[in-house]
Amino acid sequence: MKKTFRYIALSIIGFAVSCNDSYLERYPLAELAPENYFRNAQELQNYTNAFYNELPDALAIHYNNPHQADDEARNTLPDEFRGTRITPGSGGGWSWDALRRINIYLEHSHQCSDEQARLLYDGIARFFRAYFYFDKVVRFGDVPWYEKALGTDDEGLLKPRDSRKLVFEKMLEDIDFAIANGRQEKSAQLITKWTALALKSRMCLFEGTFRKHHDLGDWEEILQECVKASEELMEAGVYSIYKSNPNAAYQELFIAENAITEEMILARQYTEAIPLIHSANFYILSASYGRPGMQKSVVDSYLMKDGSRFTDIPGYRTMQFYEETQNRDPRLAQTIRTPGYRRIGSNQVSVPDFATCVTGYQYVKYVLSPAYDAGRNINDMPIFRYAEVLLNYAEAKAELGTLSQADVNRSIKLLRDRVDMPNLDIDMANTNPDPYLISEYPNVGTGANRGVILEIRRERRIELVKEGHRYRDLMRWKEGARLAKPFYGMYFPGAGEYDLDRNGTIDLVIYEGNTPTPVPGRQYQRLGELVLENGRNGGRIINLPDITKEWDEDKDYLYPIPLDELLLNKNLTQNNRWAETGG
Repeated sequence: MKKTFRYIALSIIGFAVSCNDSYLERYPLAELAPENYFRNAQELQNYTNAFYNELPDALAIHYNNPHQADDEARNTLPDEFRGTRITPGSGGGWSWDALRRINIYLEHSHQCSDEQARLLYDGIARFFRAYFYFDKVVRFGDVPWYEKALGTDDEGLLKPRDSRKLVFEKMLEDIDFAIANGRQEKSAQLITKWTALALKSRMCLFEGTFRKHHDLGDWEEILQECVKASEELMEAGVYSIYKSNPNAAYQELFIAENAITEEMILARQYTEAIPLIHSANFYILSASYGRPGMQKSVVDSYLMKDGSRFTDIPGYRTMQFYEETQNRDPRLAQTIRTPGYRRIGSNQVSVPDFATCVTGYQYVKYVLSPAYDAGRNINDMPIFRYAEVLLNYAEAKAELGTLSQADVNRSIKLLRDRVDMPNLDIDMANTNPDPYLISEYPNVGTGANRGVILEIRRERRIELVKEGHRYRDLMRWKEGARLAKPFYGMYFPGAGEYDLDRNGTIDLVIYEGNTPTPVPGRQYQRLGELVLENGRNGGRIINLPDITKEWDEDKDYLYPIPLDELLLNKNLTQNNRWAETGG
């Protein structure tokens, strides 16, 4: 098989015992006790390979809620959207096993006399410690900082939470070490200097904009660190935006069996050889797993092919599927089924399948040929890619008020060039901010750069859709209330027969009363089961209209600390309003 499959195979078999949470307390084999290990480069590599298991898998990247947030509707809603989260008795993401393994390594790696190897693998360990704490800060805010592996009787286990600002300073120290000591050879499977720069770009954008929009202060320097990390990666010339046919290049990134290393900085690797496979085809095309569909607000966000705004067109809200998908940014047709869609490996034109998609806007991103439908996808999945770094750079500079047209030309323009879209013009964006985007992001502010910040958010949503970024973006922008809004799909004027792709053949029948006599090739949806916002008078498909959605601005941007942790450690304090509401 084509793949070397280096890091996943090694992380499974190279030091599998390290994944046993109790191993380093019990020392079942003397030769694997820390004081007798970490003696050479191979042992450092074997141990640190296990850290790669902390990276997201395909399910987390393309499917798990709430990561897709308001980009995607399904036939179920997570508790985050319903306002029904409760303080868990245990678990809830408050797990420190991975950190303990990292800290054990860092305490003992000095036992290796090979300094070059030690610096390399220490850098990898510190990358993963920064990665670990990034997740904890995003989820809980203030958390205890630990840089030593503590025993069960260590008083440090009962320390209070450290401030997110202190923790982030420590994270910056770790990631800067990883950058300074990382491999310079690019690899989509291994942590390198470039992966560390991409993580620094990501985590500094999150923290800087979170502090800014949540009024926590001290955000400018963090965003400047984002700019510096992004710029270092950009100026190195190691990565570029993958280009081929403008009507195919974007989709090709996500269906490639081997990660396209021109743009993919780090990817989760899959292969039939082990086998290690994933189920993107199955989750996207099955009637059994949520029937995911793009939300109409995302479709409305795509620009026209000439760069003008779709939402400036009179009557855009009531356009039907065929009309609304014409002459749009080519990324739309490379992300969902649009008229004329032919699946990979097939010459048959296919319209959206309402039995497997609740909104009608059915994803094609990550979907391979029917040969892979039975949960056997082998396309590599993106974890860090160069496009995100360019977006981070542009957004950080825009939020700082230092973005120039030259900055846009070296970032946003490259993404649009891939699909032959016109460039973003800063002056036009700021002179005439998009009213639609203002309504989408009411907390963006009223500064002089409001228009271009909104346009960068548009670009980010479109470019990174279904890659697991959206929930965190809403959290840092203080736009969580979007999750409590209705999720919509296609517009239909009411019951009737619909030729979705205008090829002269009826594709969909929306009916009332008794089921019509079936005609081969037609889909049937009963009005009322397919809920339109105005009932018989038509409207957009509305997802789960009977389920109440709530968002608490004072509470829901962070998760609660589990009750058993509060009982065990009286120095821990609960996040705002979780303790007093009991939920």
